[in-house]
Amino acid sequence: MEKQKTIAKEIHLKGIGLHTAHKVNIALKPADVDTGIVFVRTDLPERPQIKGTVDFLLPAERSPRRTSVGLESVEVQTVEHVLAALYGFGIDNVFVEMDNDELPGLDGSSLNFMEALNEAGVRELEKERHSFALRDPIVIEENGATLMALPCGDFKISYTLDYDHSALKTEFLELNLTPETFKNEVAPARTFCLEEEAAQLQKEGLGLGANYENTLVVGINGVVNNTLRFPNECIRHKVLDLIGDLYLVGCPIKAHVIALRSGHSLNLKLTKKIAQQRQKYISGGMGAEYQPKDGESLGTTEIMKILPHREPFLFVDKIVNLEKGKRATGVKNVTINDYFFKGHFPGRPVMPGVIIVEAMAQVGGVMMLAQEENRGKLAFFMAIDNVKFRKPVVPGDQLMLEVELIKARSRTGQVRGKALVDGKVVCEADLMFAIVES
Repeated sequence: MEKQKTIAKEIHLKGIGLHTAHKVNIALKPADVDTGIVFVRTDLPERPQIKGTVDFLLPAERSPRRTSVGLESVEVQTVEHVLAALYGFGIDNVFVEMDNDELPGLDGSSLNFMEALNEAGVRELEKERHSFALRDPIVIEENGATLMALPCGDFKISYTLDYDHSALKTEFLELNLTPETFKNEVAPARTFCLEEEAAQLQKEGLGLGANYENTLVVGINGVVNNTLRFPNECIRHKVLDLIGDLYLVGCPIKAHVIALRSGHSLNLKLTKKIAQQRQKYISGGMGAEYQPKDGESLGTTEIMKILPHREPFLFVDKIVNLEKGKRATGVKNVTINDYFFKGHFPGRPVMPGVIIVEAMAQVGGVMMLAQEENRGKLAFFMAIDNVKFRKPVVPGDQLMLEVELIKARSRTGQVRGKALVDGKVVCEADLMFAIVES
Protein backbone atom coordinates (compact mmCIF):
# COMPACT_ATOMS: atom_id res chain seq x y z
CA MET A 1 0.00 0.00 0.00
CA GLU A 2 1.21 3.51 -0.80
CA LYS A 3 2.30 5.59 2.19
CA GLN A 4 1.20 9.13 3.01
CA LYS A 5 3.62 11.86 1.97
CA THR A 6 4.62 15.37 2.95
CA ILE A 7 7.33 17.68 1.65
CA ALA A 8 10.90 17.12 2.82
CA LYS A 9 11.67 20.78 3.56
CA GLU A 10 10.02 24.18 3.76
CA ILE A 11 9.60 26.19 0.57
CA HIS A 12 8.63 29.80 -0.13
CA LEU A 13 6.84 31.54 -3.01
CA LYS A 14 5.45 35.01 -3.56
CA GLY A 15 3.32 36.85 -6.08
CA ILE A 16 -0.06 38.51 -6.52
CA GLY A 17 -3.54 37.02 -6.51
CA LEU A 18 -5.12 36.55 -9.93
CA HIS A 19 -8.44 38.03 -8.79
CA THR A 20 -7.61 40.41 -5.92
CA ALA A 21 -4.12 41.55 -7.06
CA HIS A 22 -3.14 41.33 -3.38
CA LYS A 23 0.57 40.73 -2.77
CA VAL A 24 1.12 37.50 -0.89
CA ASN A 25 3.98 35.46 0.51
CA ILE A 26 3.42 31.77 1.11
CA ALA A 27 5.42 29.06 2.88
CA LEU A 28 4.71 25.36 2.39
CA LYS A 29 5.78 23.41 5.47
CA PRO A 30 5.95 19.66 6.24
CA ALA A 31 3.03 18.16 8.20
CA ASP A 32 2.47 14.90 10.04
CA VAL A 33 0.20 11.98 9.05
CA ASP A 34 -3.52 12.67 8.65
CA THR A 35 -3.01 16.46 8.79
CA GLY A 36 -4.28 16.98 5.27
CA ILE A 37 -3.83 20.20 3.29
CA VAL A 38 -4.17 23.06 5.79
CA PHE A 39 -4.12 26.76 4.90
CA VAL A 40 -2.88 29.09 7.64
CA ARG A 41 -3.57 32.85 7.55
CA THR A 42 -0.44 34.17 9.28
CA ASP A 43 -1.56 37.79 8.77
CA LEU A 44 -4.54 37.41 11.10
CA PRO A 45 -4.66 37.17 14.91
CA GLU A 46 -4.42 33.59 16.22
CA ARG A 47 -3.29 32.38 12.76
CA PRO A 48 -6.60 30.71 11.82
CA GLN A 49 -6.34 27.38 10.00
CA ILE A 50 -8.66 26.25 7.20
CA LYS A 51 -8.53 22.72 5.88
CA GLY A 52 -8.58 22.23 2.12
CA THR A 53 -11.71 20.07 1.99
CA VAL A 54 -15.32 20.46 0.84
CA ASP A 55 -16.34 21.11 4.46
CA PHE A 56 -14.86 24.59 4.17
CA LEU A 57 -15.88 25.50 0.61
CA LEU A 58 -17.14 29.04 0.06
CA PRO A 59 -20.37 29.37 -1.96
CA ALA A 60 -19.81 29.82 -5.70
CA GLU A 61 -21.63 33.16 -5.70
CA ARG A 62 -19.25 34.47 -3.03
CA SER A 63 -16.18 33.31 -4.95
CA PRO A 64 -17.03 33.22 -8.69
CA ARG A 65 -14.67 31.81 -11.36
CA ARG A 66 -12.34 30.35 -8.75
CA THR A 67 -12.33 27.90 -5.85
CA SER A 68 -12.03 29.26 -2.33
CA VAL A 69 -12.31 27.92 1.20
CA GLY A 70 -13.11 29.77 4.37
CA LEU A 71 -14.44 29.82 7.89
CA GLU A 72 -16.73 32.66 9.00
CA SER A 73 -14.99 35.87 7.81
CA VAL A 74 -11.63 34.20 7.05
CA GLU A 75 -11.05 33.35 3.39
CA VAL A 76 -8.42 31.62 1.31
CA GLN A 77 -9.10 32.27 -2.37
CA THR A 78 -8.07 30.51 -5.59
CA VAL A 79 -6.76 27.28 -4.08
CA GLU A 80 -7.25 25.08 -7.14
CA HIS A 81 -3.82 25.51 -8.76
CA VAL A 82 -1.82 24.67 -5.62
CA LEU A 83 -4.18 21.78 -4.82
CA ALA A 84 -3.69 20.37 -8.31
CA ALA A 85 0.09 20.58 -7.87
CA LEU A 86 -0.09 18.84 -4.49
CA TYR A 87 -2.20 16.09 -6.07
CA GLY A 88 0.27 15.76 -8.92
CA PHE A 89 3.16 15.40 -6.49
CA GLY A 90 1.28 12.95 -4.27
CA ILE A 91 1.39 15.24 -1.23
CA ASP A 92 -1.22 14.36 1.42
CA ASN A 93 -0.11 16.53 4.33
CA VAL A 94 1.22 20.08 4.25
CA PHE A 95 0.73 23.47 5.91
CA VAL A 96 0.31 26.35 3.44
CA GLU A 97 1.06 29.54 5.37
CA MET A 98 0.07 32.80 3.69
CA ASP A 99 0.01 36.48 4.69
CA ASN A 100 -2.98 37.53 2.59
CA ASP A 101 -6.32 36.19 1.40
CA GLU A 102 -5.45 34.77 -2.06
CA LEU A 103 -2.82 32.31 -3.27
CA PRO A 104 -0.34 33.79 -5.75
CA GLY A 105 -1.32 33.39 -9.39
CA LEU A 106 2.33 33.04 -10.47
CA ASP A 107 2.26 32.14 -14.20
CA GLY A 108 -1.44 31.15 -14.14
CA SER A 109 -0.76 27.40 -14.04
CA SER A 110 0.54 24.83 -11.55
CA LEU A 111 4.02 24.78 -13.07
CA ASN A 112 5.75 27.07 -10.54
CA PHE A 113 4.18 25.19 -7.65
CA MET A 114 5.40 21.91 -9.16
CA GLU A 115 8.93 23.30 -9.58
CA ALA A 116 8.98 24.42 -5.93
CA LEU A 117 7.70 21.04 -4.75
CA ASN A 118 10.35 19.32 -6.83
CA GLU A 119 12.99 21.46 -5.12
CA ALA A 120 11.59 20.61 -1.68
CA GLY A 121 11.42 16.88 -2.30
CA VAL A 122 9.03 14.35 -0.81
CA ARG A 123 9.16 12.61 2.57
CA GLU A 124 7.25 9.37 3.08
CA LEU A 125 5.33 9.03 6.34
CA GLU A 126 4.64 5.94 8.41
CA LYS A 127 0.98 5.45 7.60
CA GLU A 128 -0.91 4.20 4.59
CA ARG A 129 -2.41 6.72 2.22
CA HIS A 130 -6.17 7.21 2.17
CA SER A 131 -8.01 7.01 -1.14
CA PHE A 132 -11.58 6.53 -2.28
CA ALA A 133 -12.75 4.36 -5.14
CA LEU A 134 -16.12 5.62 -6.35
CA ARG A 135 -18.85 3.02 -5.73
CA ASP A 136 -21.92 4.49 -7.46
CA PRO A 137 -22.21 6.68 -10.60
CA ILE A 138 -22.90 10.40 -10.17
CA VAL A 139 -24.34 12.69 -12.87
CA ILE A 140 -24.81 16.47 -12.54
CA GLU A 141 -26.09 18.96 -15.11
CA GLU A 142 -26.13 22.76 -14.96
CA ASN A 143 -26.87 25.38 -17.62
CA GLY A 144 -26.02 23.11 -20.54
CA ALA A 145 -22.91 21.67 -18.89
CA THR A 146 -22.64 18.06 -17.74
CA LEU A 147 -20.29 16.34 -15.33
CA MET A 148 -20.39 12.68 -14.39
CA ALA A 149 -18.22 10.30 -12.40
CA LEU A 150 -18.21 6.54 -12.95
CA PRO A 151 -16.54 3.77 -10.93
CA CYS A 152 -13.07 3.02 -12.32
CA GLY A 153 -9.89 1.29 -11.21
CA ASP A 154 -7.81 4.44 -11.56
CA PHE A 155 -8.26 8.22 -12.01
CA LYS A 156 -9.25 9.17 -15.54
CA ILE A 157 -10.65 12.40 -17.00
CA SER A 158 -12.41 12.83 -20.34
CA TYR A 159 -13.09 16.51 -21.07
CA THR A 160 -14.95 18.17 -23.95
CA LEU A 161 -14.37 21.90 -24.43
CA ASP A 162 -17.22 23.57 -26.32
CA TYR A 163 -17.24 27.37 -26.62
CA ASP A 164 -19.21 29.36 -29.17
CA HIS A 165 -16.05 31.19 -30.23
CA SER A 166 -14.05 31.36 -33.44
CA ALA A 167 -10.68 30.69 -31.73
CA LEU A 168 -11.91 27.99 -29.34
CA LYS A 169 -13.08 25.07 -31.40
CA THR A 170 -14.76 22.03 -29.89
CA GLU A 171 -11.97 19.86 -28.46
CA PHE A 172 -11.74 16.57 -26.60
CA LEU A 173 -8.99 15.41 -24.24
CA GLU A 174 -8.75 12.15 -22.29
CA LEU A 175 -6.02 11.46 -19.75
CA ASN A 176 -5.20 8.74 -17.24
CA LEU A 177 -3.97 10.84 -14.35
CA THR A 178 -0.58 9.75 -13.03
CA PRO A 179 2.12 11.98 -11.51
CA GLU A 180 4.01 11.89 -14.81
CA THR A 181 0.92 12.71 -16.86
CA PHE A 182 0.06 15.62 -14.62
CA LYS A 183 3.59 17.03 -14.63
CA ASN A 184 4.06 16.82 -18.39
CA GLU A 185 0.55 17.20 -19.83
CA VAL A 186 -1.41 19.34 -17.38
CA ALA A 187 0.67 21.38 -14.91
CA PRO A 188 2.03 23.96 -17.43
CA ALA A 189 -1.42 24.85 -18.83
CA ARG A 190 -2.38 28.44 -17.94
CA THR A 191 -5.72 29.97 -17.07
CA PHE A 192 -7.56 31.81 -19.83
CA CYS A 193 -10.41 34.19 -20.53
CA LEU A 194 -12.11 35.61 -23.61
CA GLU A 195 -10.92 39.03 -24.73
CA GLU A 196 -14.51 40.26 -25.02
CA GLU A 197 -15.24 39.52 -21.36
CA ALA A 198 -11.96 40.67 -19.76
CA ALA A 199 -12.94 44.32 -19.21
CA GLN A 200 -16.35 43.40 -17.76
CA LEU A 201 -14.80 40.87 -15.37
CA GLN A 202 -12.44 43.51 -13.99
CA LYS A 203 -15.35 45.93 -13.55
CA GLU A 204 -16.94 43.22 -11.41
CA GLY A 205 -13.78 42.96 -9.30
CA LEU A 206 -12.53 39.76 -10.92
CA GLY A 207 -9.15 39.14 -12.55
CA LEU A 208 -7.60 42.29 -11.05
CA GLY A 209 -4.21 40.55 -10.91
CA ALA A 210 -4.47 39.07 -14.40
CA ASN A 211 -2.18 40.18 -17.21
CA TYR A 212 -0.99 38.86 -20.56
CA GLU A 213 1.78 36.85 -18.85
CA ASN A 214 -0.31 34.90 -16.31
CA THR A 215 -3.55 34.64 -18.31
CA LEU A 216 -4.19 33.56 -21.88
CA VAL A 217 -6.48 36.19 -23.39
CA VAL A 218 -8.29 34.61 -26.32
CA GLY A 219 -9.36 36.99 -29.07
CA ILE A 220 -11.25 36.27 -32.28
CA ASN A 221 -7.98 35.43 -34.08
CA GLY A 222 -6.33 33.50 -31.25
CA VAL A 223 -4.26 34.26 -28.16
CA VAL A 224 -3.33 37.92 -27.67
CA ASN A 225 0.28 38.92 -26.85
CA ASN A 226 1.33 35.42 -25.86
CA THR A 227 2.37 32.01 -27.23
CA LEU A 228 0.64 28.74 -26.42
CA ARG A 229 2.53 26.03 -24.56
CA PHE A 230 0.21 23.40 -26.07
CA PRO A 231 -2.02 23.74 -29.14
CA ASN A 232 -4.93 22.83 -26.83
CA GLU A 233 -3.69 24.62 -23.69
CA CYS A 234 -7.15 25.89 -22.74
CA ILE A 235 -8.71 22.45 -22.42
CA ARG A 236 -5.67 21.25 -20.47
CA HIS A 237 -6.18 24.08 -17.98
CA LYS A 238 -9.82 23.05 -17.60
CA VAL A 239 -8.55 19.59 -16.63
CA LEU A 240 -6.06 21.19 -14.20
CA ASP A 241 -8.88 23.11 -12.48
CA LEU A 242 -10.97 19.94 -12.27
CA ILE A 243 -8.12 18.01 -10.63
CA GLY A 244 -7.57 20.76 -8.06
CA ASP A 245 -11.27 20.97 -7.28
CA LEU A 246 -11.61 17.19 -6.89
CA TYR A 247 -8.69 17.06 -4.44
CA LEU A 248 -11.03 18.85 -2.01
CA VAL A 249 -12.63 15.43 -1.46
CA GLY A 250 -9.78 15.09 1.04
CA CYS A 251 -7.91 12.24 -0.65
CA PRO A 252 -7.13 10.90 -4.12
CA ILE A 253 -10.06 9.30 -5.89
CA LYS A 254 -10.42 6.44 -8.34
CA ALA A 255 -13.09 7.31 -10.87
CA HIS A 256 -13.64 8.08 -14.53
CA VAL A 257 -14.75 11.72 -14.65
CA ILE A 258 -16.46 12.80 -17.87
CA ALA A 259 -16.94 16.53 -18.37
CA LEU A 260 -18.75 18.61 -20.98
CA ARG A 261 -18.18 22.37 -20.63
CA SER A 262 -17.68 22.04 -16.89
CA GLY A 263 -16.28 24.84 -14.73
CA HIS A 264 -15.67 25.46 -11.03
CA SER A 265 -19.34 25.64 -10.05
CA LEU A 266 -20.15 22.22 -11.49
CA ASN A 267 -16.79 20.76 -10.45
CA LEU A 268 -17.47 21.59 -6.83
CA LYS A 269 -20.96 20.12 -6.93
CA LEU A 270 -19.42 16.85 -8.10
CA THR A 271 -16.71 17.10 -5.44
CA LYS A 272 -19.37 17.45 -2.75
CA LYS A 273 -21.30 14.46 -4.11
CA ILE A 274 -18.18 12.28 -4.11
CA ALA A 275 -17.30 13.39 -0.58
CA GLN A 276 -20.85 12.58 0.54
CA GLN A 277 -20.62 9.12 -1.03
CA ARG A 278 -17.28 8.54 0.69
CA GLN A 279 -18.70 9.63 4.03
CA LYS A 280 -21.73 7.40 3.53
CA TYR A 281 -19.52 4.36 3.15
CA ILE A 282 -17.38 5.36 6.13
CA SER A 283 -20.40 6.06 8.33
CA GLY A 284 -22.15 3.00 6.98
CA GLY A 285 -19.68 0.63 8.52
CA MET A 286 -16.06 1.47 7.88
CA GLY A 287 -15.78 3.12 11.30
CA ALA A 288 -12.89 5.50 10.70
CA GLU A 289 -13.73 7.61 13.76
CA TYR A 290 -14.73 4.86 16.23
CA GLN A 291 -12.13 3.44 18.57
CA PRO A 292 -13.34 0.82 21.09
CA LYS A 293 -11.39 0.16 24.27
CA ASP A 294 -9.79 -3.11 25.31
CA GLY A 295 -12.21 -5.16 27.39
CA GLU A 296 -15.20 -3.18 26.10
CA SER A 297 -18.50 -4.93 25.46
CA LEU A 298 -19.90 -3.97 22.06
CA GLY A 299 -23.54 -4.10 20.98
CA THR A 300 -24.82 -4.20 17.42
CA THR A 301 -24.57 -0.41 17.03
CA GLU A 302 -20.89 -0.40 17.97
CA ILE A 303 -20.14 -3.47 15.83
CA MET A 304 -21.62 -1.72 12.80
CA LYS A 305 -19.22 1.19 13.37
CA ILE A 306 -16.37 -1.24 12.74
CA LEU A 307 -17.75 -3.73 10.21
CA PRO A 308 -19.53 -2.90 6.93
CA HIS A 309 -22.00 -5.77 7.41
CA ARG A 310 -25.72 -5.08 7.83
CA GLU A 311 -28.84 -7.17 8.16
CA PRO A 312 -29.42 -9.81 6.98
CA PHE A 313 -25.67 -10.50 6.78
CA LEU A 314 -24.60 -9.36 10.23
CA PHE A 315 -24.21 -12.55 12.25
CA VAL A 316 -22.87 -11.19 15.54
CA ASP A 317 -25.23 -9.84 18.21
CA LYS A 318 -22.61 -8.77 20.71
CA ILE A 319 -18.89 -8.71 21.45
CA VAL A 320 -18.53 -9.67 25.13
CA ASN A 321 -14.75 -9.46 25.30
CA LEU A 322 -12.26 -7.62 23.13
CA GLU A 323 -8.47 -7.46 23.26
CA LYS A 324 -7.60 -5.50 20.14
CA GLY A 325 -5.22 -7.37 17.87
CA LYS A 326 -5.14 -10.40 20.20
CA ARG A 327 -8.49 -12.11 20.82
CA ALA A 328 -12.23 -11.51 20.98
CA THR A 329 -15.42 -13.33 21.95
CA GLY A 330 -18.76 -12.73 20.27
CA VAL A 331 -22.30 -14.00 20.74
CA LYS A 332 -24.86 -15.06 18.17
CA ASN A 333 -28.32 -16.00 19.45
CA VAL A 334 -29.76 -18.45 16.93
CA THR A 335 -33.53 -18.09 16.51
CA ILE A 336 -36.11 -19.56 14.16
CA ASN A 337 -36.57 -16.00 12.80
CA ASP A 338 -33.10 -16.02 11.22
CA TYR A 339 -33.76 -15.69 7.50
CA PHE A 340 -31.62 -18.66 6.46
CA PHE A 341 -33.93 -21.13 8.20
CA LYS A 342 -36.64 -20.38 5.64
CA GLY A 343 -34.77 -22.38 3.02
CA HIS A 344 -32.14 -24.43 4.84
CA PHE A 345 -33.64 -27.73 6.01
CA PRO A 346 -37.01 -26.03 6.73
CA GLY A 347 -38.43 -29.32 7.97
CA ARG A 348 -35.59 -29.64 10.44
CA PRO A 349 -33.83 -26.25 10.75
CA VAL A 350 -30.05 -26.39 10.89
CA MET A 351 -27.78 -23.33 10.79
CA PRO A 352 -25.63 -23.47 7.61
CA GLY A 353 -22.00 -24.25 8.40
CA VAL A 354 -20.73 -21.51 6.11
CA ILE A 355 -22.68 -18.95 8.14
CA ILE A 356 -21.08 -20.22 11.36
CA VAL A 357 -17.69 -19.67 9.70
CA GLU A 358 -18.78 -16.21 8.56
CA ALA A 359 -19.90 -15.35 12.11
CA MET A 360 -16.46 -16.33 13.44
CA ALA A 361 -14.87 -14.24 10.70
CA GLN A 362 -16.93 -11.20 11.68
CA VAL A 363 -15.70 -11.47 15.26
CA GLY A 364 -12.16 -11.76 13.89
CA GLY A 365 -12.77 -8.69 11.76
CA VAL A 366 -13.84 -6.68 14.80
CA MET A 367 -10.73 -7.79 16.68
CA MET A 368 -8.35 -6.69 13.90
CA LEU A 369 -10.15 -3.58 12.66
CA ALA A 370 -10.51 -2.22 16.20
CA GLN A 371 -6.78 -1.52 16.23
CA GLU A 372 -5.96 2.15 15.68
CA GLU A 373 -3.76 1.50 12.63
CA ASN A 374 -6.62 -0.42 10.96
CA ARG A 375 -9.46 2.03 11.64
CA GLY A 376 -11.61 2.64 8.59
CA LYS A 377 -10.26 -0.37 6.70
CA LEU A 378 -11.86 -3.62 5.56
CA ALA A 379 -10.98 -7.26 6.23
CA PHE A 380 -11.41 -9.58 3.24
CA PHE A 381 -11.06 -13.36 3.29
CA MET A 382 -7.80 -14.65 1.80
CA ALA A 383 -8.04 -18.28 2.92
CA ILE A 384 -10.01 -20.69 5.10
CA ASP A 385 -8.26 -23.79 6.41
CA ASN A 386 -8.74 -26.69 8.82
CA VAL A 387 -12.52 -26.28 8.97
CA LYS A 388 -14.34 -28.87 11.07
CA PHE A 389 -18.04 -29.07 11.92
CA ARG A 390 -18.62 -31.05 15.11
CA LYS A 391 -22.33 -30.70 15.82
CA PRO A 392 -25.43 -29.15 14.20
CA VAL A 393 -26.55 -25.73 15.44
CA VAL A 394 -30.31 -25.28 15.72
CA PRO A 395 -32.80 -22.56 16.76
CA GLY A 396 -32.52 -21.81 20.46
CA ASP A 397 -28.74 -22.33 20.60
CA GLN A 398 -26.44 -19.55 21.71
CA LEU A 399 -23.18 -19.51 19.75
CA MET A 400 -20.09 -18.32 21.60
CA LEU A 401 -17.61 -17.26 18.93
CA GLU A 402 -14.00 -17.21 20.10
CA VAL A 403 -11.16 -15.97 17.89
CA GLU A 404 -7.47 -15.59 18.62
CA LEU A 405 -4.78 -13.98 16.49
CA ILE A 406 -2.18 -16.46 15.27
CA LYS A 407 -0.09 -14.32 12.96
CA ALA A 408 -0.18 -10.64 11.97
CA ARG A 409 1.57 -8.60 9.32
CA SER A 410 1.00 -5.06 8.12
CA ARG A 411 -1.63 -6.10 5.56
CA THR A 412 -2.72 -9.57 6.59
CA GLY A 413 -3.88 -11.40 9.67
CA GLN A 414 -4.46 -15.07 10.53
CA VAL A 415 -6.84 -16.10 13.30
CA ARG A 416 -8.03 -19.34 14.84
CA GLY A 417 -11.74 -19.48 15.50
CA LYS A 418 -14.01 -21.70 17.55
CA ALA A 419 -17.79 -21.71 17.83
CA LEU A 420 -19.23 -23.26 20.98
CA VAL A 421 -22.70 -24.17 22.23
CA ASP A 422 -23.04 -24.99 25.94
CA GLY A 423 -19.25 -25.12 26.21
CA LYS A 424 -18.84 -27.69 23.44
CA VAL A 425 -17.10 -26.94 20.16
CA VAL A 426 -19.50 -27.11 17.21
CA CYS A 427 -17.16 -25.61 14.59
CA GLU A 428 -13.53 -24.54 14.28
CA ALA A 429 -11.42 -23.03 11.50
CA ASP A 430 -8.27 -21.10 10.67
CA LEU A 431 -9.08 -17.87 8.83
CA MET A 432 -6.77 -15.53 6.94
CA PHE A 433 -7.68 -11.93 6.08
CA ALA A 434 -6.31 -9.17 3.90
CA ILE A 435 -6.53 -5.72 5.51
CA VAL A 436 -7.32 -3.15 2.82
CA GLU A 437 -8.36 0.49 2.53
CA SER A 438 -12.12 1.01 2.42
